[in-house]
Amino acid sequence: MGHREDLLEGAKKCLVEKGFVGTTARDIVKASGANLASIGYHYGSKDALMTEAFIAVVQEWGDRFTGAVQGEGGSLERFRSVWDGVHAGHEKSGPIWAASMEVAVTRDRDRLPELRALLAASQGEGRKGLVSMFTGVPEEDLTEEDVRTSGTFYQALLNGFMLQWLFDPESAATPAELTEGMRRAAAAMTAAAAEDAPAED
Repeated sequence: MGHREDLLEGAKKCLVEKGFVGTTARDIVKASGANLASIGYHYGSKDALMTEAFIAVVQEWGDRFTGAVQGEGGSLERFRSVWDGVHAGHEKSGPIWAASMEVAVTRDRDRLPELRALLAASQGEGRKGLVSMFTGVPEEDLTEEDVRTSGTFYQALLNGFMLQWLFDPESAATPAELTEGMRRAAAAMTAAAAEDAPAED
């Protein structure tokens, strides 16, 4: 591997072990075996490198179980299958989600402006991947509306699940409970829509 790849691997290791805020440029250099100047040369800044590392780790996390997803796109079976995959990998992915929460809840919003901007810019790709995973529709066929509606919905569920697990694994929702919750919510909305529909003559 070259210095660019070494730096990315080192940053991924530091991200898992120390989080965004706790990782210094020197930590990355030590973990990668590269030199300090190479961070700026290859990535522009430590924050840009850490964001690339975050995106790479999340992508790897998704790839681990995407192929095992079962069920027709949009079905409850597929919904449950996706959450089974998320749950199976939550212990390994926990440090990554903790790192992202760390940035999100940092009160000093001026401390990590570049990192916040880069993470915000990556939201669309993450939402697109989630929609594709839950619906089976290829990412390239999704519209902006798909990403802004279904994508933000699935992202909110994922963030909520991970937050529950980070806060208290014992009381966090299981895949079965999430699926049943979705079924009940859909059934309630369907019933409400039927009641509101105008009566036929």
